[in-house]
Amino acid sequence: MSGVHPSGVTLGLGPELSVLSRVQGIRATGRVAGLRGMTVLVDDLPLPVGTLVSIERAGSTTGQADRSSEVSLGEIVGFSRTQAQVMMLGRIDGIRPGDAAVGEQVSPTIGAGPSLIGRVIDGLGRPIDGKGNPEGLSPRLLAPAPIGALSRRRVTERIETGVRAIDLMLTMGKGQRMGIFAGPGVGKSTLVGTIAKRTSADVSVIALIGERGREVKDFVEHVLGEEGLSRAVVVVSTGDESPLMRVRAAMAAMAVSEDCRDRGMDVLLIMDSVTRFAHAQRQIGLSVGEPPATRGYTPSVFSALAQLLERAGAVDLPGGGTGSVTGLFSVLVEGDDMTEPVADAARGILDGHVWLSRKLAQRGHYPAIDVLDSISRVADDVSDKGHQSARRQVQRLVSMYREVDELVRIGAYAHGSSAETDVAIELMPRIDALLRQGRDDRASYEEARAELLKIALMSGDMVQKRNAAKARA
Repeated sequence: MSGVHPSGVTLGLGPELSVLSRVQGIRATGRVAGLRGMTVLVDDLPLPVGTLVSIERAGSTTGQADRSSEVSLGEIVGFSRTQAQVMMLGRIDGIRPGDAAVGEQVSPTIGAGPSLIGRVIDGLGRPIDGKGNPEGLSPRLLAPAPIGALSRRRVTERIETGVRAIDLMLTMGKGQRMGIFAGPGVGKSTLVGTIAKRTSADVSVIALIGERGREVKDFVEHVLGEEGLSRAVVVVSTGDESPLMRVRAAMAAMAVSEDCRDRGMDVLLIMDSVTRFAHAQRQIGLSVGEPPATRGYTPSVFSALAQLLERAGAVDLPGGGTGSVTGLFSVLVEGDDMTEPVADAARGILDGHVWLSRKLAQRGHYPAIDVLDSISRVADDVSDKGHQSARRQVQRLVSMYREVDELVRIGAYAHGSSAETDVAIELMPRIDALLRQGRDDRASYEEARAELLKIALMSGDMVQKRNAAKARA
């Protein structure tokens, strides 16, 4: 017998048994009756929302009547009294009234297992890297029951990203969910690729949702490279694919992460981007007649965001083991406006956020992480007292420097007016050097932490000496 996991999925043969319990016993068949926007209307197909449907297209769009029929896959996204609304996972070309629509799978699944590591797959779990089909995969539900709030393990262990600005100033924990908020062109893709290569997690699962087709290969081969890909699973759905395919790719990446977690691994899930997931969900909602609410986003967008992001976390496994999914979710901020609906909703769900500043990027400061506008809500839970104290001191120095930055640049700052500000100005080049990091710049967490402590201790001594000298004068 296999144990029952807090998510509702049993281990051992659990995934297979869970899927088997939801199998549709009778194969239902309907007929295409019409097309409305991006959805196909099907008569006499009484199956639940989420069912995978195959539509057999007779002939082709080229007029070759003798050509063999083709099968297209779709998913039921809504229904009326007599018709099911099916959104296609691919193109709708060639579908015509009377085509047969067959229910294939009531609860969508994806094949998951260790053989996916090092592979690039699409939202249906099909390999797109030309390396053949992975072996030994087990079915995994795309939308399992949520983990109970009291079944989650507290975030108490540090996870390293290999990026000093995050590890020192925004320390992350295993099972945390962190957002990377950025406008276009400030180094987001480079940052997530660097983290995927250098993280201390056992495996990385990277979901490229709505990405430009040209940039996928560049990310896999150039940004991620062989080193990063060797312990990663990449799930891809480009911007020219169906919105349903983009949503499924996000859910597939989460399902693969949960499978690795249930095998006792610490997983880093990187999703780029949550905003494009929300755009896809909005298109689905509008296509089934859902009314737009906040700035054109339908209500289902925000419920889907919460359901997706809440799936990351740390759990205790049956038998005494542990596993975790630590989430890094990038959010494209339109016009650098943090009050934009998706950004605002994501911040309310996540356990912290990293803000990539355009001003820092324009100055050549990479990664362009603004440590004052960023926060990790579990940083104090996963770092020792010395680290906490040093982090706050360095944040104070950066804040004091920001207040007089413009005056310093134009030579209008009067030195000696504040000992703390003078020290902040003097130490800022050293702080910048610590927080900047090139693509090939590597340093251990212990070395970076030692430098942070040294700067904090030095600043305190310098302020004390200057205040003492000022008192004597």
